[in-house]
Amino acid sequence: MPDVLAPDLRVLFCGINPSLYSAAAGHHFARPGNRFWPTLHGAGFTALQLSPFDDRLLLDHGLGCTNLVERATARADELTPAELRAGGERLTAVLLDLRPRWLAVLGVSAYRAAFQRPRAVAGPQPFRVGCTGVWLLPNPSGLNAHYQLPDLVAAYRPLCQAACII
Repeated sequence: MPDVLAPDLRVLFCGINPSLYSAAAGHHFARPGNRFWPTLHGAGFTALQLSPFDDRLLLDHGLGCTNLVERATARADELTPAELRAGGERLTAVLLDLRPRWLAVLGVSAYRAAFQRPRAVAGPQPFRVGCTGVWLLPNPSGLNAHYQLPDLVAAYRPLCQAACII
């Protein structure tokens, strides 16, 4: 699935890996029931709610999208720790090259494994990758039953506010 990337983004959103559905559709967060697009809109990142088929329009908002791991799976827990660590290394290189203001990793467990930070909690992280701040957010997948849409919007809104500060 193609990344949605450009230099100097306000926020680069990083999912764990594509679902089988998203990989087949060729668009990020395409699986029915994924709450990424309504969460972005509800948190204030976009004036209108985009659809997965509009993922390239993220660039018009200073936003981008990638994944830690390129391999599509039915569930993120099918990924190995080695795949996640390799994804963290690849992502670090992307950040150093493209210099987004913020990286938003969407998935606490995957983040912990990819960046070897086992105690990390959601929210802004106490380190940067080059000039990029790191923000850990809950995964918007419909499989993440711990968060309903209002909870996701509330979790993503502080990043939107931080990313809009110049």
